[in-house]
Amino acid sequence: MKRITIDPITRLEGHGKIEIFVGDDGQVVNTYFQIPELRGFEKFAQGRPVEELPRITTRICGVCPEAHHMAGAKACDAVYHVEPPPTGRKLRELLYSTFFVADHSVHFYVLAGPDFVCGPKAPVAERNVLGLIQKVGIDAGKRFFGMRRQAHEVIKLLGGKAIHQVTALPGGVSRGINEEERKQIEAVAEDFVDFGQFTLDVFEDVVLGNQGYVDLVTGSTFRHETYYVGLVDENNCPNFYDGQIRVVDQDGKETAKFHPSEYLEHIAEHVEPWTYLKYPYLKAVGWKGFVDGKDSGVYRSAPLARLNVADGMSTPKAQAAYERMYSVLGGRPCHQTLAYHWARVIEIQAAAERMLELARDPDITSDDFRTVPTATPTEGVGCVEAPRGLLIHHYKTDERGVVTDANLVVGTTNNYAPMTLSIKKAATDLISGLEEVDEGSLNMVEMAFRAYDPCFGCATHNLGDEGSLEINIRRRDGTLIHTARR
Repeated sequence: MKRITIDPITRLEGHGKIEIFVGDDGQVVNTYFQIPELRGFEKFAQGRPVEELPRITTRICGVCPEAHHMAGAKACDAVYHVEPPPTGRKLRELLYSTFFVADHSVHFYVLAGPDFVCGPKAPVAERNVLGLIQKVGIDAGKRFFGMRRQAHEVIKLLGGKAIHQVTALPGGVSRGINEEERKQIEAVAEDFVDFGQFTLDVFEDVVLGNQGYVDLVTGSTFRHETYYVGLVDENNCPNFYDGQIRVVDQDGKETAKFHPSEYLEHIAEHVEPWTYLKYPYLKAVGWKGFVDGKDSGVYRSAPLARLNVADGMSTPKAQAAYERMYSVLGGRPCHQTLAYHWARVIEIQAAAERMLELARDPDITSDDFRTVPTATPTEGVGCVEAPRGLLIHHYKTDERGVVTDANLVVGTTNNYAPMTLSIKKAATDLISGLEEVDEGSLNMVEMAFRAYDPCFGCATHNLGDEGSLEINIRRRDGTLIHTARR
């Protein structure tokens, strides 16, 4: 038995490693996708005043603090039984739409782009953001970095801080915006809509113009037939900030639709002893192991899943791009994992258009941006679509509003089981039979998880019954010698 280790895995947020076991016949026997880091936010949220959690949970991650800020604030709304006024809700969503444009763009241009622009087997020294800029042009690089700067200025204005925001409170936000600030945000939003179209054009010209990459996207190596989940509005269009959770099966048929507060009736979590991260699955189908298909409760979340559960997009330019993607890929739902990148670019355009709509909304400069809570706090669930998937914050408090229990189902967590499936299939197809495994082939295995844009620093982890991680010691032939647990 031969073992191939990829440690650390690269171009992602957080840490992880991949173990690939190859039999004496050269065929991949199994793979393990292990997440060794622990956050523990669910535990030390206990004993804190619940209104502090929208600020505390942003510290889970410096990449997507806005997502935790919003999910935490919405959970606090529910805990205090208060509904923010329209302006408070719209200011939150305006911040969130700005964040979506910026966050998705980082993954496309910095983390994933080098694979399909420079090539999955390009030299390592070229397969990075600098190599990407060399391919697409310096003007594209300037435009991307300029967009990031503008986004952080708007986020700081609306969120109080560029990172680890502080303005969302139970019942709304702590400050509004004036007409001068609205005009500033509107100008940025107009530029972002142009940037969204520019990025769609880059994808069309550079990515779809690369036949080798198109073959990868449409081939069987990066394909799984799973269930899909995502937030939708009343028209079954994706909504990043609010909505109901819709579930569709492998044929695109709706199998469930429920309010986020009912998530425990539909989603459960499976635990394996060799990793801290948990595996959510659909309770109605059940956990059947690391397999796909209708008999497996494994589901996928994040950009491609959101488009798969939707009947269309709520903004015109994103709708045109949505129709273009499904016409090329053979209709909805699409099961091609690498199509996550295409869906992500469409969502950049959708978020930019929504940002512009909100910046032009007459209510956005109203002084009525918070309803002060008066009810006794109890229990509440807040849910948004993080860039990396469905994000749920669930808080329980005593009558003083002190947290007694917290549960977080983080975007990346939803996709842990399908990422495990994707890695095994990619390794089986790409490595089996090779006498020497080159770095390019291993990078293509990493592409299987990279498509999901995982953030393992963000993902909620499980300590297990005894608060430790099980360690298996094996001989070189794979025979188990000893199992140790702290």
